[in-house]
Amino acid sequence: MHNYPLLNLFWTMLEFFLWIVWLFLLFKVITDIFRSHDLRGWGKAGWVFFVIIVPFLGVLVYLIARGHSMGERDVEQAKRSEADFQAYIRDAAGTGAGGGAPSHADQLAKLADLKSSGAITEEEYQKAKEKLLA
Repeated sequence: MHNYPLLNLFWTMLEFFLWIVWLFLLFKVITDIFRSHDLRGWGKAGWVFFVIIVPFLGVLVYLIARGHSMGERDVEQAKRSEADFQAYIRDAAGTGAGGGAPSHADQLAKLADLKSSGAITEEEYQKAKEKLLA
């Protein structure tokens, strides 16, 4: 029988990788159970019990039964995060609902910065300036 230490190392690394992926998936499913608004207390308790008592089968069944809605919840969460981030940027820039509109001087200064950085041409700068001052 031949001894292949490199193959043993490969299998060990593969097993370690699959174990990490399994833990990630398990925590992802448990997190999704708790953030799901269509499940109530007993439904959540049942899924958590099933996933913890019979982990491989529980996660597999959960992904089959609720995998599509799990993806939808991820997309909704990403959209909410993006909207919150954009609102923060608007508020920090002073153009949000509470900060009021920036003054003409601020807008002209921003246009001048854009022109000097090369983001807009002289012609675009003049058009925007005329529109702003009109």
